[in-house]
Amino acid sequence: MDVSAAQARRIGLAAQGLGRPHSPVGTRQLNLSLQRLAVLQIDSVNVFERSHYLPLFARLGAYDRAQLDTLLLSRRAPYVEYWAHQAAFIPVESWPLWQWFRDNERAGTGKTKHWDRTDTRMADFLLGELAAKGPLPASKIEHEANKRSGPWWGWSEVKSTLETMFFDGRVVVAGRKNFERYYDLPERRLPAHVLETSVPKGDALRELVRQASAALGVATIRDLADYWRLYQADAKAAVLELVESGELLPVAVEGWPPAYLHRDARIPRRIEGTALLSPFDPVVWERARTERMFGFHYRIEIYTPGPQRQFGYYTLPVLQDESLVGRIDLKSDRQNRALRVQSAWTEPGHRPDVARIAQLLRETAAWQGLESLVVQEWGDLAPALAAELGVPLRLRN
Repeated sequence: MDVSAAQARRIGLAAQGLGRPHSPVGTRQLNLSLQRLAVLQIDSVNVFERSHYLPLFARLGAYDRAQLDTLLLSRRAPYVEYWAHQAAFIPVESWPLWQWFRDNERAGTGKTKHWDRTDTRMADFLLGELAAKGPLPASKIEHEANKRSGPWWGWSEVKSTLETMFFDGRVVVAGRKNFERYYDLPERRLPAHVLETSVPKGDALRELVRQASAALGVATIRDLADYWRLYQADAKAAVLELVESGELLPVAVEGWPPAYLHRDARIPRRIEGTALLSPFDPVVWERARTERMFGFHYRIEIYTPGPQRQFGYYTLPVLQDESLVGRIDLKSDRQNRALRVQSAWTEPGHRPDVARIAQLLRETAAWQGLESLVVQEWGDLAPALAAELGVPLRLRN
């Protein structure tokens, strides 16, 4: 079966739930969108909005973030945080699919090296503290070793041990406050039937690849592996089984390596809509797929020194219909109740609809509870955006 590059873009966007008319959003709509994605990546950067809120805004429009917090963080939430792709929320029912990963971590053969496993005294102490007082953040645990060892990720021994036990499943994340993880024992956060379910590694990998294929619509083996950060060899074995069962269909996509179409994927005639995408949105988080699908070279520059940044600190790709037509660097100035457009750029070869982007920025500011928009003079799209919004163009700081 042959699929054109344009069809592949539409298939991928439709599978992700983009391009649908927006309607009033409640818990049901949030839940359906989360189930479609199967994973919601978490990131700490909060200059505009924390990343896990943004994919649902891109797909559904304005919604009540408190409702999403309840779905993700409440005591009986149907979702739980785990290291799936990266730090992410996944359905509680998916917890058994990661037992093989936790087993590898506990055996010391996994990908992480947080803590010296030969010293169990700290782990025993922390498990006792959580049993008696949990859930607790690392900062509230009293121990002489609870001291940072340096800047950034210079974790204390307490934090490193908690993170190790989070990876191997001896503790779970029982929510966050001010974005700080609270740890607890699995039996107090997860249902008994979930903890008692055992899924062999091969079956788990096949189900994870199946979920990835449904979420991506059409994908290469590399794309499918990256959705959960699996080894490509493991993903390939699962793909062959899914092809044999008829769930995946081998296809030839114009300009792509060998690819696979999920049997339930829609091939829309067109995709319509405008959205801002988080750097950690599944549409763009695998940068090679982003370039292949959209011809869009994308890197965030938060770790690049200011004078060396090409586009801005935290640029978000602008999706207009079926194309990534530009990128905008946003900052929520909460003190002055303003959404600041730090820079705005047109992607070469595209002609963004400035009126639609301006309207999206108005809706974004309202969703953030901000009252005004400020546009800074940086980027070729900035002057037209300022004119459309009816605001003066500010000199770059």
